[in-house]
Amino acid sequence: MKRIILFSIATLLMWSLSFSQEISGERRSIVSPEIHRNHTVTFRIKAPLAMKVRITGDFLPVTQVDTPYGKMDTAGYADMTKAESGYWEYTTPAPLPSELYNYTFVVDSVPVVDPQNVYAPRNVDALCAQFLIDGGYADLYKVTDIPHGTVSRRWYDSPALGMQRRMAIYTPPGYENSGKKYPVLYLLHGMGGDEESWLTIGRLSQIMDNLIAQGKAKPMIVVMPNGNVSQSAAPGESSEGFVKPTMELPKTMEGSMETSFPDVMKFIDTQYRTLPEKSGRAIAGLSMGGFHSLYISREYPDKFDYIGLFSAVTRPIQKVDSPIYQDSDKKMDIQFACPPKLYWIGIGKTDFLYKLNEVYRGQLDAKGYKYIYRKTEGGHTWRNWRTYLSEFVPLLF
Repeated sequence: MKRIILFSIATLLMWSLSFSQEISGERRSIVSPEIHRNHTVTFRIKAPLAMKVRITGDFLPVTQVDTPYGKMDTAGYADMTKAESGYWEYTTPAPLPSELYNYTFVVDSVPVVDPQNVYAPRNVDALCAQFLIDGGYADLYKVTDIPHGTVSRRWYDSPALGMQRRMAIYTPPGYENSGKKYPVLYLLHGMGGDEESWLTIGRLSQIMDNLIAQGKAKPMIVVMPNGNVSQSAAPGESSEGFVKPTMELPKTMEGSMETSFPDVMKFIDTQYRTLPEKSGRAIAGLSMGGFHSLYISREYPDKFDYIGLFSAVTRPIQKVDSPIYQDSDKKMDIQFACPPKLYWIGIGKTDFLYKLNEVYRGQLDAKGYKYIYRKTEGGHTWRNWRTYLSEFVPLLF
């Protein structure tokens, strides 16, 4: 009887192993995305019972939706073709330029992340699979065989907010053993993002490593705090546990981030070898982070010599009773009385914040305040923000 039981268990194990190998082999036989030599790309997903499958991604022609500020670009869609095997396929009709792309499948109206692609970072509350076409600008976003910096996550005390908070910090190659002091770039995320956003979707560490290795950027520390002052850390990284990420967070643009920012600078200047003066500090951010960069640099005009506004919100979007936003014109005059060495503004032609940025540029122009302006194709996208960062960083320090 004992032999029969052992034989049965062994048979089940062999069947299970064989079945799992069959599934694993089937998954390995599917390639998606498949990047061809001519830089066209084929996507595949197995959905034999689906009636309709589409793909959406930032390599497709955009469509537009209405927002309170105007029209906003969204990724377009393309129909996939069903094969007899139950697989659906789509191949781009033309080669794709060098870039880091995002995409998602839509199976009978249900968004589905490509099960064959493990490279799917979180963007606020959604996952989007990624692929990279090299041989051009996107080579900046690759890990290459060069010296690498270090990324750490640190908790710091914020008396202004009454809590411990988390930030991400990039230190350049050789920082640990150099004994040198370094300038600091404070890099801020957009609404719904967190201290991980510039690392995962923004490819911050790869961009910095490559620019430094190419001699296009000076070695610097990059600090990425969490700009949502109601959070202590990114979703899943705090005592709140696995909360659902959302853009609808309190206290995003009402003055608390600006008021508490000295706590961030104090921690960095005491824990790292920095150049703790105006000429050794830069601040930049995208969208909401651009808003924070604008008003933090204006509130503390003796702290930052380099300011970057990437697709920035340029004024409070609702009525806010905060001293941070009062006497704004006077604070601008104080800031430019001893002007920063660099004031950099970037915006896409179809960005829904384009008109706001035009109004803000008009205010700077009326006062004769100098800035560098970069207008690009496209809208409110990570493709633009990675480009802006790659162009802004070589101008620092």
